[in-house]
Amino acid sequence: MTDRAPLPPTADLDTHSVANQPEFGADRDLWVDDPALVALARAFQADMGNLAALGASLGRAEMRQRARAAQRSKPELVTFDRSGRRLDEVQFHPAYHDLLTHGLGAGYAAGPWTGGRHTTHAAHVYLWSQVEPGVCCPMTMTYAAVPALAIDPALAELWAAKASISEYDPAIRPAAEKRALTLGMAMTEKQGGSDVRANTTRAELDGDAFRLTGHKWFCSAPMSDGFLTVAQAPGGLTCFLVPRWLPDGRNAIHLMRLKDKVGNTANASAEIEYHGAHAHRLGADGDGVRTIIRMVHHTRLDTAMAPAGLMRAALDEALRWCAGRTAFQRRLIDQPLMRAVLADLTLDATGALAFALRVAAATDAGTEEEAAFARVAVALAKYLSNKRCPTVIAEAMEAMGGMGYVEDTPLPMLYREAPLNGIWEGSGNVICLDILRALSRDPAASEALYAELDAARGSHTDYDAALASARARWPGVPPEVEARAFAERMACLLTAAVLLRHLPGPVADGYAATRLGQGERGLTPGTAALDADGILGTVNGDAETIPWTPS
Repeated sequence: MTDRAPLPPTADLDTHSVANQPEFGADRDLWVDDPALVALARAFQADMGNLAALGASLGRAEMRQRARAAQRSKPELVTFDRSGRRLDEVQFHPAYHDLLTHGLGAGYAAGPWTGGRHTTHAAHVYLWSQVEPGVCCPMTMTYAAVPALAIDPALAELWAAKASISEYDPAIRPAAEKRALTLGMAMTEKQGGSDVRANTTRAELDGDAFRLTGHKWFCSAPMSDGFLTVAQAPGGLTCFLVPRWLPDGRNAIHLMRLKDKVGNTANASAEIEYHGAHAHRLGADGDGVRTIIRMVHHTRLDTAMAPAGLMRAALDEALRWCAGRTAFQRRLIDQPLMRAVLADLTLDATGALAFALRVAAATDAGTEEEAAFARVAVALAKYLSNKRCPTVIAEAMEAMGGMGYVEDTPLPMLYREAPLNGIWEGSGNVICLDILRALSRDPAASEALYAELDAARGSHTDYDAALASARARWPGVPPEVEARAFAERMACLLTAAVLLRHLPGPVADGYAATRLGQGERGLTPGTAALDADGILGTVNGDAETIPWTPS
């Protein structure tokens, strides 16, 4: 029996005919339809074939339907079985497992550790964030845990090796009996929040392993096979790997409740307690922060890229709506004021994509200078892109009018998702203080930052003037009260520098002029004079016509 397209819905109804409504149900291609992504992926040497296949598969209507099913069917906590025995399990809609199978199978987590590139991984985050952001959490943490696990060769032999397999195995079995593993993280406690040094969870030696007792206020992806966590050991705050399942049964991890979150509904986050849970020390006693930061650096890369994907998804919906909708005898996309707004939003979305890919490329480079640049740049990218994300999505929703405000579209989901990555792995003030700390303690990071900025000199007059002004205002590390001003300015300068060097043209020129220039620009999108035709061509045009410069 051959596959045939389903019959179209009925447009001629009893009381009216449905007209002036764009069609959104067909398959799309998230790679072909995003020429800026294609150009930047080429510039930063990502795996074009892998991304082309992923973009085509994620754009299918069937994939969007699975994503919607996972989002609408929230995970369910099952604490006990019917007889009162403890289970401490989370049950998900089958679509959630389908999506994880697809993402992990495509190399989202394993790719960079098996001969691939971090730029390809970052583009995976961008594409997945457009479809179902919730499944990114367990995949991102699995990806990010590998370099931390590598500290201990014995643990790495099992845990890092199986986390680096492009497969998803949801079986509730000990790690040694599974084909592939996923990893989570549990650090935050009620009394400390971001101040993990205030944690009270304690670790006591038990033979060759440890027993952990305490609570964690946030445990992401609680059905992971293991968690990186920190606890107070005899030698101070120490990092541990806590297996979810043991060879002789379930580890003493109790799931107390699932978080009722604003968004990210397909993914579960839990409050947990350790009741003498079996754990393996990872790294030296008292070295917990230094060990876990190996994971945090990579999760921050993803939280810097995810808002670019969210913004792109909202912008795409608005562009498709405006292209297929008429008002006052003209298509919305042809009306100058609407084009000005959409072009302005394109600057933020494309700038965030370019900046995050540049950070990923620095992670790929393997040199001390690029590693130093990545340490500070990832925090700058995370800060700025997440501050712009809610505004861009709200404006895209407004461009669609009432249609953008209803759950039939993905805009409400995207809007609820928008604040998450600004909170995950350090909210705004924490990130800004981390930036100041990195620059004051690590001269190499400061040198690499300014070397990157200096490399774009001479490409745009507004850029040159803004860089000179920033250097004059902050000849050294700024005082704490100016941390946000410094982070915002440096992030805008770096975004402009990446665009000017690697995606020259209307987007780069528009970004430099409006985000760095001294001309008139209001507080809301659409208030600056822009080359709307040229800018919108980067999101709707032919990828082969967009200039790019290799890294």
